[in-house]
Order: sequence, then C-alpha cells, then structure tokens
Amino acid sequence: MLSGARPSLFAVLLSLLVAPVAASAAPATRSATGQAAILSPLSVLKRGDLDFGTLVVTGAGTATVNPVSGSLTVSGTITAVGTSAHPATFTGTGSKNSVVHIRVPTAPITVTRVGGTQTMTVSTWTLDGSANRKVPASDLFNFSVGATLNVGAAQAPGNYVGTFNVTVQYP
Repeated sequence: MLSGARPSLFAVLLSLLVAPVAASAAPATRSATGQAAILSPLSVLKRGDLDFGTLVVTGAGTATVNPVSGSLTVSGTITAVGTSAHPATFTGTGSKNSVVHIRVPTAPITVTRVGGTQTMTVSTWTLDGSANRKVPASDLFNFSVGATLNVGAAQAPGNYVGTFNVTVQYP
C-alpha cells in the first residue's frame, strides 16, 4: 500500500468517533410558558339566622326547616305555632366564573336554653342546592341552610340558641 494514496484505517476510525462528539456538543433548548390565575378573596355575609319558629312540645319529635322552600315540617308530638320559621341565608362573593365549595356542619351542634342548662341538638344540615357552585358574573351568590331540631320528650320551655359555622372555599 502506498502511503498517502488512501487514508489510513486509523484516520477513518478517528473521524467517525470525533464527528458525532462534535455534533452533540451543541445545547438543546426548548421554551415553556409560566402562568398563574389570581382569584379574588372569598367572603361570606350572614343575611339571616336559622329559625325553627315557635313550637308547642308535648313529647319528643323533630322540627325541620327546608332550605329551598323555607317551610317547616314537624314530627312527633310537636305543633308549630305561627310562621316565623326560616332557613339561614348567606351571600358570598368570589371570582366570577370560578367554582366554590360550601361546607355546612357534618355533626350536630348543641343549642342551650337562655338562662338555663337544658339543651337540644340540631343536625342533618342541608343546602338549597349543590355544595359546589359557580360564581356568576356579578361575583355574588346566595345560599340557604336548613337543618333538623331534635326535641326531647320533657323539653323545658324557653328560647334556645347556639351557633354553627358555614365555610366557603375554592376547591
């Protein structure tokens, strides 16, 4: 073989090894976008308290306020007197077109007789629709909460009060 007539086998192998290394030395670059959605803070305003109205009790029973119709239903030996029963009502605000989740109590709460120690429980909390609501374009949404008052057989007469919490949050 004549030297110089053809490249040496070593030179050919060396060029094959060096060429890919040189080509892969260039960095690869891709772009991505960063973004964030900022929501308005939520707020809730109580417009009206839950009221089971005036009841005459001669034995155990329940009084239930419907959050949709506002009607009162009694069971057992309880009689409703007058028409003052109504659900609790609230107005919330948030970012329009966003979804909010309304939480009502899941456990009973206790109401206590004013000036005494006698108690009853309020349970079976209900909303006037789905717990998940879409905030309308006006940024305001209204909702009502009903529940069931559990009255004992020898319930002492008087006014009974207690508090419960309603929470509105973005899911």
